[in-house]
Amino acid sequence: MGILRRDDQPVDWLIVGLGNPGSQYERTPHNAGFQVARELVRRWDLGRPRAKYRGELHTGAARRDGIIEPGVTPPRVAVLLPQTFMNESGRSAGPARGQLRVPLERVLVLHDEIDLRFGDVRTRLGGGLAGHNGLRSLKRELGDAAFGRVRIGVGRPDSSDPEIVSSYVLGRWRQGADEVDALIDDAARAAEAIVLGERDLA
Repeated sequence: MGILRRDDQPVDWLIVGLGNPGSQYERTPHNAGFQVARELVRRWDLGRPRAKYRGELHTGAARRDGIIEPGVTPPRVAVLLPQTFMNESGRSAGPARGQLRVPLERVLVLHDEIDLRFGDVRTRLGGGLAGHNGLRSLKRELGDAAFGRVRIGVGRPDSSDPEIVSSYVLGRWRQGADEVDALIDDAARAAEAIVLGERDLA
């Protein structure tokens, strides 16, 4: 049997940020999950990613303010940013979950939510897919939708027309940079609290 590399060892949490690769999608509402994932990487000082599971993978310890308290074993985390495009995110997260041996309820997905007003952040375990193609792909490849979510409220346009909605989530943020940064920070704090056992998924 071969020796597992450090990045292939079991982790306590697999955190999956949803988004689309490519500079044209950066700082768009649909990439809010990527932005929150990168903020967690920064907070926990996880360093540069490794190309793995058709994504960018960061591994390490979840440490508040980069500090490990004496006598406390911090949770080991893997933060994954799939590079498969949103609609195929499960093809990245599925193999990662299998290799890293993470229970489904310890998979935490960070994703944009148009049915929440901009600025709202909510968490839950399981639930519906709300027409979100990234969540649909995850359910298909993970075998169930009973994974954790951090739902990042990006609001919706005053229309239900699919083309207008698509343009809204794939276009640049309408809000100012400070407002967006505050939203990303709030979502990262919610994810961190879940991972550190300070907040239950509900």
